[in-house]
Amino acid sequence: MTADSPVRRFILQNHAGVSPRKVGINCFCPHKFAPSTKGDDFTFIDLFSGIGGLRKAFETIGGKCVFSSEIDHFCQTTYNANYGDHHVVAGDITKIGSKEIPPHDMLLAGFPCQPFSLAGVSKKNALNQPHGFRCETQGTLFFDVVRILADCRPRCFLLENVKNLVNHDRGRTFRVIRETLQDTLGYRVHERVLNARFWVPQHRERIFIAGFRDDTGFSFDSMRLPETSSPKLESILHPENGTEDPEIRFTEGRLAKVHSRYTLSEHLWDYLRAYAEKHRRKGNGFGYGLFGPDDVARTLSARYFKDGSEILIRQRKNKRPRRLTPRECARLMGFDQIGRAPFQIPVSDTQAYKQFGNAVVVPVAEAVARHMEPFIKSGSEDVTIQAQVALKHRI
Repeated sequence: MTADSPVRRFILQNHAGVSPRKVGINCFCPHKFAPSTKGDDFTFIDLFSGIGGLRKAFETIGGKCVFSSEIDHFCQTTYNANYGDHHVVAGDITKIGSKEIPPHDMLLAGFPCQPFSLAGVSKKNALNQPHGFRCETQGTLFFDVVRILADCRPRCFLLENVKNLVNHDRGRTFRVIRETLQDTLGYRVHERVLNARFWVPQHRERIFIAGFRDDTGFSFDSMRLPETSSPKLESILHPENGTEDPEIRFTEGRLAKVHSRYTLSEHLWDYLRAYAEKHRRKGNGFGYGLFGPDDVARTLSARYFKDGSEILIRQRKNKRPRRLTPRECARLMGFDQIGRAPFQIPVSDTQAYKQFGNAVVVPVAEAVARHMEPFIKSGSEDVTIQAQVALKHRI
C-alpha cells in the first residue's frame, strides 16, 4: 500500500491512530451484535440498492433485508412499490452513520459503475473529467462500503460492478479494492466475471466480488454455469397474439400488440442508419443493433431511453424497428417472467429504462446467491463472544 493511496487516506481519516493492517480486526460495531431473526436464515443490508436486483436474489435463499440505501428518488419509488418493507429506504449513504444501520449478517452493494465502465471512462475522458476513484461524486463511494464493513463487520458481503473494473487504470483500481477488502479489512476475497447470456438473452458481463470474514472454504471456481443453450429474445418479447394479458401502458388492442409509440420515427430511423453507415466507412463498429426473436441482445444500458439504438427489435410488414418496452426490459433483466405477477413500474418510461439499464440481472445474482448459500448459513459464531471480541478491541 503506497503512502498516498486512497486506502491509506481513508484509514487515516476514519481510524486515526489505528494500524491499517489491524482495522479488519479492531473495528467495533457501534450497535449490539444480533443473529438473524427467527424464521429467516440470515439478514442483509442493501446499499446502492437501485431497484432491488441483489435483494430479490438473496431473498430467494431465505435472507431478510433490514436496511436499504438509494439516493435516487425515482429508484426509491420503484423499490418501495415492489418490496413491502417495514423500514424506510435511506438516502445518501455518505450521510448515514454506521450507528444508524441495524445489525446484519451480510452486506450487498452494487456500487456505482459509471466511473469504471468503458462507456463512462470514454465519456469522462472526452469531457476531460476524472474517472475511477478520482471521480469525487461516484468513484469514492466504494470507501463508504469500506467504512460500513470496517465498523459493522458482517460475516460476508457481495459487491457487483462492471467487468472493466478489473482493468480500469491498468489494473490499479481493482488492486486497491482487493487490498482494502482483504489486506486492510481482513476478509477472504473472491471474484468472478459472469456473462448474463447463460441466464437471459443478453450479453452482459459483470464482476461479482464475494468476501467472508472467516475461512469458510468458499470459492467461485466450483460454481457451475447453466448447461442449456442461451435463452433467446422470444422469451422476453410481448407475444402480440392475444396470449398475454393486455397492459394498456405498453400494449394496445385485444391481441396486446406493442404500442405504436415504441416504433422509431422515420426521422430517427434515417438518422441511425446514416450514423452507422458513416462509421462503417471509417472502419468503426459504432451503430445500432437490430435483433429478432431468435437472437441474443447486446448489453442494455442506462442510455437506452435516448434512442434505444443498442437493442432494436425487427417488426413485420416492413415496419420500422421498435424499442423494447419497459416491461420487456424488466424481463430482459430477470425482474419479470411471462405468466408471473409483474414487477411494478411506477415511474416514466425514461426513468424505467435508466433503472433497468443500471440494474443487476436477477437470475445471475440468484445463481451467485445459491452458490454462496451454504457458506453464508454455515456462520454460526456465538454473537455474545463476537460482541465481547469487538469490545475488547474497541477503537
